[in-house]
Amino acid sequence: MFQQNYPSVQHPYQFELNKDFNFSAAHYIPSEDAGKCMRTHGHTYFVNLTIAGDTLDHNGFLVNFSELKQLVHGQFDHYLLNDLPQFEGKSPSTEIVAQTIYEMVQTSLDQRNNRPKCLQVYVRETPTSYVVYRPKEQHHE
Repeated sequence: MFQQNYPSVQHPYQFELNKDFNFSAAHYIPSEDAGKCMRTHGHTYFVNLTIAGDTLDHNGFLVNFSELKQLVHGQFDHYLLNDLPQFEGKSPSTEIVAQTIYEMVQTSLDQRNNRPKCLQVYVRETPTSYVVYRPKEQHHE
């Protein structure tokens, strides 16, 4: 993976981790005005997660890096996103992919005793196009 600079998020937490990974998947945008994107096509999506918190777990982690990768990569890699239950009733645009990844990650983090927060999900769809998703309200504890 190439070295990438990501937009930073201002926050009051002591610890911040960032995890990069990628997955390959296909999608289509089921709308007449989506142009060529109406046709099924694939991408190698590059993802960066920004996780923050004040309390570490018994291993000294906010969360294990490998858990973060498995949470998303294991769900999306080599699938047609439109067929996945996470996108039922939704168009799997890059924006919706980023929001869905956030929801999956934060739901998992909420189960942890140290309660880290996902502050940002960065999804690069092509070398020239990316989306950043941040939850509208940040709840700091």
